[in-house]
Amino acid sequence: MTAENGAPKVGDRLRQARREQGMTLAELAERSGLTKGFLSQVERDLASLSVGSLVRVCEALDIPVHDLLEIDQGALVRWSDRAPINFGGENLEEFRLTPTGDKRLLVIQSVIAPGGGSGSDPYGLDSSVEFVHVLEGRLLLEVTDERYVLSAGDSLTFEPRAERRWHNPSTVLPACVLWVLVQVP
Repeated sequence: MTAENGAPKVGDRLRQARREQGMTLAELAERSGLTKGFLSQVERDLASLSVGSLVRVCEALDIPVHDLLEIDQGALVRWSDRAPINFGGENLEEFRLTPTGDKRLLVIQSVIAPGGGSGSDPYGLDSSVEFVHVLEGRLLLEVTDERYVLSAGDSLTFEPRAERRWHNPSTVLPACVLWVLVQVP
């Protein structure tokens, strides 16, 4: 099942992971800090998660977030074949630009509508290093206690486990951003 933008919907995958572990919705709600009703809507793809909430649910299920982003794709990723993904957030489209089998490197392109972003929940990721590069527009990125306003051409490397949230501060122009996550064995 896919969303309107072609991204895989995560609800079925989350429900399957929860059931494989013999976990009830109530238990997942308690572990993730989200309500049972909201999680039920997420599992039926009637509601979407912020990036931070998605990370919390994956942690509660003890599954890597990237497991939800797996779409069959070869080593060569042509522009027209970019795999849409659903990493959470609001008013954005995201595409995986790296092969799904590679666990060392994840490159995501985000096209963020004005005001769109990761959502209000801060989150961190389990990776070795993270890099963000703004291709077009602007990105407001809060990492721990630091606040960065990145414009087209700007890049930032930071600790991926640090809590962050981000959004496109423009009221009229979209932003296009590359996120690069590296996992050193």
